[in-house]
Amino acid sequence: MLLELRVENYAVIDNVAVEFAAGLNLLTGETGAGKSILIDALALLLGEKASADVIRHGAEKAVVAGVFEAPAKLVDPVLEANGLDSDSAQLILRREISAGGKGRVFVNNQPATVAVLKQLAPLLGAIHAQSESILSFDAHERLVLLDRYADLETAAIADAFSRWNGIRQRIADLQRDEQDRLRLVDLWSFQKKEVEQARLAPGEDERLENEKRVLSNAEKLHQAASAAYDNLYDSNGSATATMRAAGKSLEELARYDSKFAEAAATLAGARAVVEDLGLTLRDYAANINASPERLAEIEDRLAALDRLKRKYGATVADVLAFGAGVAQKLNEIENKDEVLRELNKDLATAADAYLKRARGLSKERYDTAKRLERLVEDEINDLAMKARFKIEVTGADDQGNWTSFGFDHVQYMIATNAGEPLHPVDQIASGGELSRVLLALKATVLSSAGVPPAVARTSRPRQNTRTLVFDEIDTGIGGRAAEAVGKKLKSLARSEQVLCITHLPQIASFADQHYAIEKKEAQGRTRTSVRRLDAKERTEEIARMLSGAKLTDTSLKHAEQMLKANA
Repeated sequence: MLLELRVENYAVIDNVAVEFAAGLNLLTGETGAGKSILIDALALLLGEKASADVIRHGAEKAVVAGVFEAPAKLVDPVLEANGLDSDSAQLILRREISAGGKGRVFVNNQPATVAVLKQLAPLLGAIHAQSESILSFDAHERLVLLDRYADLETAAIADAFSRWNGIRQRIADLQRDEQDRLRLVDLWSFQKKEVEQARLAPGEDERLENEKRVLSNAEKLHQAASAAYDNLYDSNGSATATMRAAGKSLEELARYDSKFAEAAATLAGARAVVEDLGLTLRDYAANINASPERLAEIEDRLAALDRLKRKYGATVADVLAFGAGVAQKLNEIENKDEVLRELNKDLATAADAYLKRARGLSKERYDTAKRLERLVEDEINDLAMKARFKIEVTGADDQGNWTSFGFDHVQYMIATNAGEPLHPVDQIASGGELSRVLLALKATVLSSAGVPPAVARTSRPRQNTRTLVFDEIDTGIGGRAAEAVGKKLKSLARSEQVLCITHLPQIASFADQHYAIEKKEAQGRTRTSVRRLDAKERTEEIARMLSGAKLTDTSLKHAEQMLKANA
């Protein structure tokens, strides 16, 4: 649930902070006041693409921040997977867009990415606009909406399709025409030979780079090692000589006072370590080989390795893996008939596994469609329509229809007038009817999660776990239909927090919280403000929506009656 939204220097908004609450939050205001701008700003917190064009003129950056209340069991796994600390009470999201086009994201005041916001978005809410209606009925979205209602898992069938398609591609590669095959054999043979002749060893480049550094700085290393050896071991004032003298003094003390015995032993051990280090440095200095020939040999080898890495991989390990890959391809080509027989067996097995899952999923979708279409039809007719609604699940299991989502096609059909045949929703419904169909689907799929809305309204406790935003979904409707949409939004707000922008007083009268968005000019600049209305202000705002800028006693009384009736 969205608790607070702060917007700074975004379009015509200079600085706005809005506190939201559970239930139905309605936002109203004159056209152009900035209602949709506020929703666009919220969309940035849900991972939508940002543009420097939204930064208010004269500002260096725009900032959008939101405080959400979300169950820890849902959001914590996402935060932990991205190395972010969680706050069991609240989730704080902030996004900054700079004039240079770069932006920053913070989650609970920790640096994050837009990808994290996109992962959190489904857990926090969703934004639905009237313009989304057509998109909501494209082929893929129709399928996704049906699967979401039944909570169908499609990951397994995607894996099965990927395996089948991968084997099919390998077979196609082996069955290329002869000219292409010979050309590839020549290329792979050259690549295999080039990698093999290099006689690469894993980590070889790193070892050679280290040896090159040593040889290139042999004189400096010899001087440093020799100096360290002298200071530790060889000179008259060396650390070893000093420690030996100190050790004799401690031994003398220990003869008369036993408490120095342990100190004398510790110093003797330290002297042994220093002596060993000194001798190691002496041997290192003696073995430094400032060989120009070896240095040239290493540089030539590294140059050869770099050429291979530019062609076949970033590291020696990648080059070796590439060589192994082309060797396998050549082996498959040379033993094409045998390999094809095995691959065709694997393909048949993968196809059977895919079909088993796809047919099972198809049956679940068919059964789900029958349940969902009845519920959605009831919801649609609650929205002042007399329509028949049907969800058709079609599709043959021929290989040409196979996808990572199965082989089904889903079509939403509607007849908005008695006696008329069913047609696809996006072809027959008007803009207002599309809005109501979309709302009916969202009310059923998103709030009920498979539970009939009538049951949800009477038995489901208020959860308000997510924020559903409807941006002018009332476009194209009015009168009795508008009142029905208001009731449906109120019903939906029993289980989810709802934010809705509306121009209709019939819908605004159902609000649990009513906010007015106003645009004013001050000091030569346009500024948008948002304020929560009290009872008196709310009556006046609805009266204004009824009668226009000039309030009348009639419109005020009408507003009071509407509020009383829809409380």
